[in-house]
Amino acid sequence: MPHHLSRWLGLAGSVLLAAAAYLGGALPHADLRPTPVSIWQGPNGPLIIGVWLAGTALLSWAWWSLRDRVPSTRWALVTVGLWLLPLLFTPPLGSRDVYAYACQGASYAAGINPYEQGVSALPCPWLDSISYIWRDTPAPYGPLFVMIAGAVVRATGSLVGSIVLFRLLAVAGMGLAAACLPVLARRCGVPAGRAVWLALGGPVIGVHLISGAHNDAMMVGLLVAGLAVVAARPGRAGPLLASGVLLGLAGGIKATALVVVPFAALAAIAGGFSIRALVRDGGWVVGGAVATVVGATFAAGLDFGWISGLEQGNLVVAWSSPTTGVGQTVDYLGRLFGWHSDALPVTRAIGMAALAILLVWLWWRARTRDPLWHAGLALAATVALAPLYHPWYWTWPLAVLAATSRRRTGWFAAVALASAFLVLPDGTGLPRYTKTVGAPLMTLLVIVVVVRLVRSARAARRPVAGN
Repeated sequence: MPHHLSRWLGLAGSVLLAAAAYLGGALPHADLRPTPVSIWQGPNGPLIIGVWLAGTALLSWAWWSLRDRVPSTRWALVTVGLWLLPLLFTPPLGSRDVYAYACQGASYAAGINPYEQGVSALPCPWLDSISYIWRDTPAPYGPLFVMIAGAVVRATGSLVGSIVLFRLLAVAGMGLAAACLPVLARRCGVPAGRAVWLALGGPVIGVHLISGAHNDAMMVGLLVAGLAVVAARPGRAGPLLASGVLLGLAGGIKATALVVVPFAALAAIAGGFSIRALVRDGGWVVGGAVATVVGATFAAGLDFGWISGLEQGNLVVAWSSPTTGVGQTVDYLGRLFGWHSDALPVTRAIGMAALAILLVWLWWRARTRDPLWHAGLALAATVALAPLYHPWYWTWPLAVLAATSRRRTGWFAAVALASAFLVLPDGTGLPRYTKTVGAPLMTLLVIVVVVRLVRSARAARRPVAGN
């Protein structure tokens, strides 16, 4: 497809998605317990779903068709900006999380510790806009974002004003990513235009990070900025400390950003790996990140309850998380033989144990290979093995992999593409209502991926003929 045609097809898709947001987006006083069937049978149901599906398909196709042949970095940036423009002025699309941000900010502004009490304790003046499951749960975000949310609510004093400001912050995060991605990509030997296109052009960015105003946008921007500084200035104390501060700020928004810090410490080394070099150069990155997170925690006047808040993902059960999908499938198979049990805690625990081992292995492997590419793989593993998966989670590894992957871009772009179809305009997650089909398919996918990885590892260890 010619690149100019892809640009206008993508814009048409973005306009359709904006229309879907107005017709049936995540509006403040919408039904908080919808199902795909109730949406279809509701006012304008077929139109809402049809427009959303057509818009997502057009935008996805336009993005996918140019994934390896973007004309230039400037063209990619202009096109991405054009696609995001219609989604800047819509109601929240694909998620109700921005309402939870506002209520958590209101709680913090009122002197309540959001890591100890849910937003119903205030109660938040906009409590009716939040999904029931999140009203009495602690905030799962870092201390920096809690302070930001409190400042947003103090500055605006209204729900609409808070949404506007949260969206502007998301745009700022994406702007920071757009500025730093070319730097990171060039340092990693990756075409800058392709990196910008893969990281910022997909439908998940416009729908969830911009229209949905997710705080992941700020996290991704700071994450990319921190890695870009490391890549550009290895071995230099000042820039490396600044890099650690940027990564610490990203972790202060969402703690999962801290996964990349050990890999950034490796990338900070000027010359070959050694323990002395790691302490000398990587210590600036680690020290800056740790000091920033601890400083944000004390500046917020809170304790480290945000760490336990990370467990809130266990409340949602959806097959889009591989470990959850496998657990659901085990339960289904068990019932066929009269065995009634709950395999989810077991499969999720296995997933977290596997993640811990995998992260250590990736870091050890990265000593003699590209550490920033391995940082992207570490983020991908973190998302894949967590007990909960939302489409916007994939933007974390997507940004890093897009800027560090010299080849094999199709697999992580395909995950982003499939993720775009998982959530309806009002935030209804399709995996919650398709588990009897989705869970076995996810289990089959896990088996296929594991088999291929094992075969690939065996082939890599096999001696070359003639040696």
